[in-house]
Amino acid sequence: MKKIFLLLTIALISFSTQAQEVKWMTFNDAIAAQKKNKKPIFMDVYTVWCGPCKMLDKNTFSDPKVAELINKKYNPVKFNAEGNEAITFADKKFANPSYDENRKNTRNAMHEFAGFLALRGYPTMVIIDANNKVSKSIVGYRSAEQLTAEL
Repeated sequence: MKKIFLLLTIALISFSTQAQEVKWMTFNDAIAAQKKNKKPIFMDVYTVWCGPCKMLDKNTFSDPKVAELINKKYNPVKFNAEGNEAITFADKKFANPSYDENRKNTRNAMHEFAGFLALRGYPTMVIIDANNKVSKSIVGYRSAEQLTAEL
């Protein structure tokens, strides 16, 4: 009986300390979700070669408090600024016509939507309200505490 209790206790402790993850979605899925739930979109705009972008994933977005906050308040999107995802926003279509599949793991052409957002660097976190307005841009790496304070 003691062994069963010990195993259950260990299982409960490990379950309660598991990191919550941000539930990332595509931009088009976030637009559809926003029409239903009216939450703003939180977009992590990154590139595959960006060191601070990788640090955000490892240190900030993996923090349970950050993940909980983003999942609760926003429709979270992870958007590769040099990727090949087709996007429709405010009745306009955006693509990356110069995208090179052979360069998908390194620097590539900039996506038209990244240009539309007028990004000043990577990473950039963008908040888009239900009226299709960019209400906030956060440029650069932020720790979990810094990002939580800004959100």
